[in-house]
Amino acid sequence: MVRDFLMKIAERSSAHSPSFVEGLVAEGFSQADLAGNRGDPPSDSENGRSWSGAACTMKRKGVIYDVGSVQMGINWRPDYRPEVVRRELRILAEDLHCGAVKIRGRDISRVVLTGDAAAAFGMEVWLSAELFGQPPADTLSYIEAAAAAGEQLRRRWPDRVVFSVGTELTLFMRGMVPGRTYRQRVRHLKAAPRAARQDTPLRPFLAQAVDAARRHFDGPITYAAFPFERVDWDRFDIVGINHYWHRLIADRYVPMLRPWLELGKPVVISELGFRTCTGADEPRPVGQENAAAFGMLLQLLPGIGRLVHPRVKTIRERNEALQARRLTRQLETLDEAGIDGAFIYTFSFPLLPHHPDPRHDLDVDSFSLVKSLPRPQHGTTYPDMTWEPKQAFAAVANYYARR
Repeated sequence: MVRDFLMKIAERSSAHSPSFVEGLVAEGFSQADLAGNRGDPPSDSENGRSWSGAACTMKRKGVIYDVGSVQMGINWRPDYRPEVVRRELRILAEDLHCGAVKIRGRDISRVVLTGDAAAAFGMEVWLSAELFGQPPADTLSYIEAAAAAGEQLRRRWPDRVVFSVGTELTLFMRGMVPGRTYRQRVRHLKAAPRAARQDTPLRPFLAQAVDAARRHFDGPITYAAFPFERVDWDRFDIVGINHYWHRLIADRYVPMLRPWLELGKPVVISELGFRTCTGADEPRPVGQENAAAFGMLLQLLPGIGRLVHPRVKTIRERNEALQARRLTRQLETLDEAGIDGAFIYTFSFPLLPHHPDPRHDLDVDSFSLVKSLPRPQHGTTYPDMTWEPKQAFAAVANYYARR
């Protein structure tokens, strides 16, 4: 029962790490099932490019910043403190050289408050308040409330706020495909993979969502889509695609972008990233699925949690250099392809802390740019923070700083 409970509360995180598409490929879905035939592949797995440190020309250089996504009643940022958030946002703007930040969480007021602080540091703010696992009617009401709150922020910071109506709703909202729970919907798509490309209630729902948002929000509107979702992008101002790179689609990664680039609208990769281990560019189950269930449960408890160091099931070789190198190469690939911007998943993920003993190093399966430290440790680069930058942090900072 403990394992089942943990698997449920891990659903949101594991599905976004590294995005459900990679998980589908790992489970036997073909790219034809997910995206169809989309152009000729490049000549080799690295797309024939030489990585020479070219200038970064993409408009939106971003990272995802989670302020409290909630699944099965578990808040992924229970320690939200405005002073810590402001400090981290300053680091994003001044040290990571982000020009944009996608703020994700369930509490609308928390998302907007964080957005206000981010805008004050000069970043473009993508508001991504998200209500997971609810039926369409409840989700629509939530989107409308979030849009109304977002408009107040947009009026304070004109031309600096983008509103997202949702993320990967085929799986993260009930009613798009059969299954009351996330895992039931996953099982349905695994059993009938081509159903992912068939018409579902998603298109009419997104039409309602955009209309509801525009009744309140006067700025640009977007959506973070799975590559296989059939979205009517004419209704949106910005195309958002969660598009992760891995070896199974190495020769098709850029060609898969062409249909969206041909729409004549800004195309933003709304999620991308790599794990912190050897094999980070190969699809496989990750995250909490590699952690001992009982230890993961105890880690979430107040008090006793700081004394617990969950064990990994499979020890993986920590490889920060690979994560950093792959991120830089993917950003350069997207830049050359003409992408308007990208958001790296993710800045931090405290649920998977680093530990010097590889038997307890959950961070190797994390996509974050910083490694969360066991409580109550603090970092050395930023002594007031409970994390330490990885090599990927420096690599992304260097790339984003290029003009």
